[in-house]
Amino acid sequence: MVDPDDPLHEFKSHPPADPDDMSAAEIGFHKPLPDDYKAFLSEHDGGEGFIGEHYVVLWRASDLLRFNSEYQVGEYAPGLIAFGSNGGGEGFAFDTRCHPYAVVIVPFIGMSLADSIPAATSFTSLIERMKKDPESLLG
Repeated sequence: MVDPDDPLHEFKSHPPADPDDMSAAEIGFHKPLPDDYKAFLSEHDGGEGFIGEHYVVLWRASDLLRFNSEYQVGEYAPGLIAFGSNGGGEGFAFDTRCHPYAVVIVPFIGMSLADSIPAATSFTSLIERMKKDPESLLG
């Protein structure tokens, strides 16, 4: 039975991530992933679909390093670790320059730290905000 209070009830997630993939990402980034994000990956290795009114693509743990490299996140937005997108032109990223890591939205085209927009104080708060707020996360 679908629980409408579950923020992921319309989100098609993958089976749990391999812990080795999470460790490889942390080693590759030279930074730990946030605990709440690792807890999510331990249950849902990314996926896509709606969270509230927001369409979201969350990357698999095994894809984090590759996608960050392909989008050249480290070059254009040093300190960010991208972990997904809105399915369009913006990515979701952890801002590792602050502790705990905040979540920002950053454009894939013209990516820069200057263009990143604060979205949430944590991964969990991002999911909660998406569930409760039908408005754009960009403002």
